Amino acid sequence: MKLKATILASAAAIAMPLAASAADLTLRFGHVGNPGSLFEASVNAFAECANGKLGDRAEVQTFGSSQLGNDRELLQKLKLGQVDFSLPSSVMSSVAPEFGVFEMPYIVQDRDHMRAIQAELGDTFQEAAMGEGYRIIGYFENGFRHITNNVRPINTPEDLQGVKLRTPNGEWRVKMFQLYGANPTPMSFSEVFTALQTNVIDGQENPYAQIASAKFQEVQEYLSITGHVYTPAYVLVAESRWQRLPEDVRADLEACGSETQDFVYDHAAKLEEELLQVIRDAGVAVNEADNAAFIEASAPIYEEFATTVEGGAELIESIQSLASGS
Repeated sequence: MKLKATILASAAAIAMPLAASAADLTLRFGHVGNPGSLFEASVNAFAECANGKLGDRAEVQTFGSSQLGNDRELLQKLKLGQVDFSLPSSVMSSVAPEFGVFEMPYIVQDRDHMRAIQAELGDTFQEAAMGEGYRIIGYFENGFRHITNNVRPINTPEDLQGVKLRTPNGEWRVKMFQLYGANPTPMSFSEVFTALQTNVIDGQENPYAQIASAKFQEVQEYLSITGHVYTPAYVLVAESRWQRLPEDVRADLEACGSETQDFVYDHAAKLEEELLQVIRDAGVAVNEADNAAFIEASAPIYEEFATTVEGGAELIESIQSLASGS
């Protein structure tokens, strides 16, 4: 009888929800950002907020520099319960088609526009994420993206002809650069520096924070300020894991997802100024691209999204209508 009671007690302990051991609950947040990156600062700020609220009920631990995997691996590990949070950006367009709208060139004008999109259309993106087993508990950013390469300055789309350009793993970014005449190559962020250094690729496109923190300025000759895409980043958790967390822990984590956004946006704006100078100081030649030429060349990608993604035309129209001055 004593053995049976012990077995039953052990089984009950295993079956109990996470609340039973909340005092020593550890939540792991994996991301791909290097030291000094916006991602690192954002995730650390979120963890500081969360741990301040959670006290001894739970602890958020952060793991950057792709320690726990690249973006695609982290998405899988969320589902497997091996990681609790990740911070995907462009890769979300491969999770659910609705996120591809943020791959449309120049569709997001600025951070105030993004706040309006989040306020008005947040439910659309939450439903899309939950349809794939995920939940968004905060909107951060990966910023406005620009092109670096070792071939030539990029002033118009024609200058990209034949350039081997690394892109994230998202179908629309690949299609966009194919449209511009480049030779896009999807690749994990952690592999990009070596690929640039060994001339496997000619260039890449990222926000200044990612360029500088990954030291791409050490292996690139040209930076062309295009601002062609603004990429939100999503504080993401697997819905199955989320529902197993205690309700009070969920409330605190959601609060920090919202509260940390102000820091992220302010810090991102500050880094844009500081890090552009860091890149210049490294000897990289900087030019302002002809945005009008890129916008004109982008019409086919908008048309394809509008006609191939269910509700795509309405989503584009809704986002554009929320821009200041619309």
